[in-house]
Amino acid sequence: MNRRAFISLLSAATLLISAAAAFAENAAERLSVPGPISFHGQSFVLAWASHPYPHYYKQEYLPAGQDSEHYTAMVLLDANIEQSDVRAAAVATVDMLEKRKATDPLVNFSQIVNRKTGEIILDFIMSSPDGDIVEWNAYRYAPWTGEGGKAGVVLFGISRRAYGDDATAFLASLKAARPADIDALAAAPMPVVVLKE
Repeated sequence: MNRRAFISLLSAATLLISAAAAFAENAAERLSVPGPISFHGQSFVLAWASHPYPHYYKQEYLPAGQDSEHYTAMVLLDANIEQSDVRAAAVATVDMLEKRKATDPLVNFSQIVNRKTGEIILDFIMSSPDGDIVEWNAYRYAPWTGEGGKAGVVLFGISRRAYGDDATAFLASLKAARPADIDALAAAPMPVVVLKE
């Protein structure tokens, strides 16, 4: 199951973390961040891009040799120029996760708020309905100002996955890996997003 299909199972209404499957894959890069992006010592290249709504842009980056159908690590970059409230963007994801708890016993999340920068890091874990996929994500929401004073929210994130029998070891490894990834995400330079219409 690819990430877009998996995420769409979570909430069709949550624009910051879902992209409609009906939009063409391999769309043109539109955020002026063609990659590669270096994260925590690993290189990620642009693998997929979408501009499904006039105000929403989404790009996914993968290590060489991985694909969105079956990956272990992915970097995400989204821009929403309709919403400029970082807190509201994070709350929309939290609301979706709270609802998901009814059907996904693995769901858990926490937030870190950086009052100095106005950024929020939301980290969360979830699983597919059949339990075959376990996914941990850390999303860094940041305010964005573009050309002509446009305002919005940029999401810069890391997603890590395990499948089937590897899920137990993956969950055990999160105790050490999660803080290191969150620190790396917080310290990473935010990609400079310039929209390409």
